[in-house]
Amino acid sequence: MIIGIPKEIKAQEHRIAMIPGTVGELVKHGHRVLVEAGAGIGSSYPDEQYLAMGAEIVPDADAVFSTAEMIVKVKEPQPEEVARLKPHHILFTYLHLAAAKTLTESLVASGCTALAYETLEVNRRLPLLEPMSEIAGRMSAIVGSYHLAKHNGGRGTLLGGVPGVAPGRVVVIGGGTAGVNAARVATGIGADVTILEVDFERMRFLDITMTGTHTVYSSEANLAEMLPRVDLVIGAVLVPGAKAPKLITRDMLRLMQPGSVFVDIAVDQGGCAETTRPTTHQAPTYVEEDVIHYCVANMPGAYARTATQALNNTTQRWIALIADHGVAGACRIRKEVLGAVNCTAGQLTCAPVGEAHSLPVSSAAEILGV
Repeated sequence: MIIGIPKEIKAQEHRIAMIPGTVGELVKHGHRVLVEAGAGIGSSYPDEQYLAMGAEIVPDADAVFSTAEMIVKVKEPQPEEVARLKPHHILFTYLHLAAAKTLTESLVASGCTALAYETLEVNRRLPLLEPMSEIAGRMSAIVGSYHLAKHNGGRGTLLGGVPGVAPGRVVVIGGGTAGVNAARVATGIGADVTILEVDFERMRFLDITMTGTHTVYSSEANLAEMLPRVDLVIGAVLVPGAKAPKLITRDMLRLMQPGSVFVDIAVDQGGCAETTRPTTHQAPTYVEEDVIHYCVANMPGAYARTATQALNNTTQRWIALIADHGVAGACRIRKEVLGAVNCTAGQLTCAPVGEAHSLPVSSAAEILGV
């Protein structure tokens, strides 16, 4: 198969879909790999390293899309990339379609087969999303602490406190991968951390493993009771493939102290607050109801080299599987691949996305004949 890796063009996105080592493994499998010139620079991978692994460096995105059969990316395709997609293309990347109706409709209209990293589920886990959730979770406590500084518009609260002064309070909504990593770093800083969760078995696990962190059942009443006393709220809510639930209303936000901070990790899926709107690393924050909002839609892109390596650790085997056997063949070998197919042959095939946008959904299994 001819595999293409274009340079990411989303604002301040410096990751690349494959490290040179992954390219080398695919070349060993007999595949051609085309890399757009300069695509790896943001992750400190120069073209020479890809050439050394057998890749072909092509001058621009047009050369990648016009030749490649399978396009592997990091972030959802931007409009000019969607315009290059044809029915024969396989697209493998993060899509987050539940928060983007226009992208959903245009991707379906292209006729391509688009597979989403974030909807590939194995044993109730999302292995291709987890590494980015780990990075975003750890980042959330760091950026939240930074924006609490007075010169950044925050309350001037040091999350770790000092002897004689109580630590700052952090509430993490969601006890999944992102939430646990957020809580771990916030606890490490010395903050007073509470995780809100709805799954009792998960809360028992967190109670045993997260020493120094509190757990509280996630309900509107419990959250509203905590908000007036919180310095930093981290939204780490995920419903696989679906739009994030709006757990924080504008009225609830008004309960928070002026200068407190809200970091919404769920912004890729629409965000978990009424006031959430996507931001960029260049302009990461805005203020609503006197609360600083950090809602960067590609948080791991800030640490592009680490994020690229972590992503490749999990995507490499699935890329090789699809390249070796095609989408239908990969689905027969590993049924989990079927869950990653969001659209194919001009039809939407992901039920949560269809529900989010009130669009009809077809069976990927029937279309692909698996």
